[in-house]
Amino acid sequence: MQNSDILITILRFITLVLLQVLILNHINFMGFVNPYVYVLFILIFPLNGNKSLLIFLSFLLGITIDIFSDSGGVHAAASVFIAFIRPYILKFAFGVSYEYNMVKLNKVPFTERMTYIVVLVLVHHFLLFSLEIFSLSHILLILKSTLFSGIFSTVVILCLLLLFSRKSS
Repeated sequence: MQNSDILITILRFITLVLLQVLILNHINFMGFVNPYVYVLFILIFPLNGNKSLLIFLSFLLGITIDIFSDSGGVHAAASVFIAFIRPYILKFAFGVSYEYNMVKLNKVPFTERMTYIVVLVLVHHFLLFSLEIFSLSHILLILKSTLFSGIFSTVVILCLLLLFSRKSS
């Protein structure tokens, strides 16, 4: 990574943590719908970046959210897990293009981008709510929270991606 890439990564990290902690943690629709957009950091981490660094930064991101949310490590666990499975989801969503390092997230077809975002967000949310609730007798609450928070998070993530995407001339 170049110095500019490192600076951009640090700014994304800090911005997403502040956005999550100061604004989005206070949104709670119907008692179980919460947006978790800090996942965007893991989604847009450079595809050719160091995978060990991504897992470490994902842990740092998750534990930072946990500290501010007083949630005991569930965000860290969910973040590390999706950082770990990210290459498999990339291969699933983008196929051969990913294997040849030809994927540019802002230049791929919308359906492939949506598949990538939705799968990672839903896996993150399912693990997050499963660890938070930690009871099979509440599986419907886990699934309901995963679905609705996942939809809400995905919409917010797509809006952020559209808002901050670089226009190519």
